[in-house]
Amino acid sequence: MLLWFVLTAMSALYVAIDIRQVPEHPVLKWAFILFTLYAGPIGALLFVFGCRKYTPAEHARFVAARWRQVLGSTMHCVAGDGIGILAGAVIGAVVALPLFGEIVLEYVLGFAFGWTIFQALFMRDMAGGSYKRSLESTFIPELLSMNCLMGGMIPVMALAWQGVSEAHDPTHGLFWFRMSIALMVGAAVAYPMNWWLVARHLKHGMMTAPGGAPTKPAKKATKKSNEKMTAPVSRETIAIATAVSFAVLAAGLVLAFVLAA
Repeated sequence: MLLWFVLTAMSALYVAIDIRQVPEHPVLKWAFILFTLYAGPIGALLFVFGCRKYTPAEHARFVAARWRQVLGSTMHCVAGDGIGILAGAVIGAVVALPLFGEIVLEYVLGFAFGWTIFQALFMRDMAGGSYKRSLESTFIPELLSMNCLMGGMIPVMALAWQGVSEAHDPTHGLFWFRMSIALMVGAAVAYPMNWWLVARHLKHGMMTAPGGAPTKPAKKATKKSNEKMTAPVSRETIAIATAVSFAVLAAGLVLAFVLAA
């Protein structure tokens, strides 16, 4: 476990330094750094094979692959939601919430931070600079991705090192190791849903910033620009995808409670 933390620190430092030269959107740069703090050397490897190109033209060609687009979408979700989830886990442990109460708190804080801050606020340039429009366009994608992320995390958080008090104590390294493993499993479970969302233009993937500079928001939103994030996907199709995401979340809950009983 100590080796894991050392490798994580080295990996995060490497990504934080090297990614400054990569012409990626600033928010996704932070997403890579945060994800590497969660995933250690795995995050660094994903950065190298998924994003690490230094010129705008080369980067744009490199990240055009669908799997890399989905990687960017998934890591953006995990990075933002992860902050709220970790905060909920710490608060839940400090106030000694029961398992279900802690899970609810983690979900609420994770979704709130991921949706209102990391998605809607930081990416409002994609909605023409309007925060309200950005909230509207990112709600469903964030909900679907968050459900799958938590569906993968819950069994790991609940069952890993069951009966080991240190794993549920924020002052102990095992707590953070447990949450790191849970976030990585959650990211893997959320990846297929993000693939579906990116394929239907309901979520963005990697975004090359010309010259390495942030993309400037448009002065005024247009119908054409909004369509980039709101592809004509039928309500019925979205309803089915939403039901699938809640089924994944429910499966994670059932697995955790049944095996922990």
